[in-house]
Amino acid sequence: MKFCTVLEVIVFFNFFCLIPNFCFLQSDNKKESEKLIKNIIKVVIKIGVLYRNGQFNTDELRLADKFKNKFHSAAMAVISFHEVEFSYDRPYLLSALRESHACLKGIVARHLTDKSIQRIDSVFAFFAAPAFLDAVFKPGSEYKEILGRLVSDINKAMDEGGM
Repeated sequence: MKFCTVLEVIVFFNFFCLIPNFCFLQSDNKKESEKLIKNIIKVVIKIGVLYRNGQFNTDELRLADKFKNKFHSAAMAVISFHEVEFSYDRPYLLSALRESHACLKGIVARHLTDKSIQRIDSVFAFFAAPAFLDAVFKPGSEYKEILGRLVSDINKAMDEGGM
C-alpha cells in the first residue's frame, strides 16, 4: 500500500475544502478555527514530506495501512449516519477516530516534534468531541447541508479509489 493513498484520505481536496465550514460553524472563535485549519495543513505537509523522502520504516508503513482501514471505517460510518436517519452511533465513531488517531501518532512519533504531535492531538480532539459529533448528526442539524456535501465527496473518493 502506498502511504500517499493515506494522505489522499486526509487531504482529499474536495472534502478538505468543507472542513473550515465545520470549524467556523462549531467554534464561535474565528482565531481558534483558523488555528485548527493551520494545524491540519501543517501536519499533512509534514507527513507528505516524510513520505516523499522515504523516512517511514516497514512498521510505520504497516501502521499507515491500519490507519487507512480505520479512517475508512470512520468515513463509512459518517456516510451511514448521514444517509440513514437515527443510525448515529457515537461510541462506534469515537472508537474509530481514537484508533485512527493512535495509528497516525504511531506513524509519525519518531519523526515529528512534540509540538507537531500536539497539533495532531488538537485536530482529533476537535473532530472527536462528543458535543461536536452530536451536533453534526442530530436530526435537523444545522450541518446537514455541509455534511451532505462531505458525504458526496467521500462517496466520490471511494468510487475513484482514493479512499
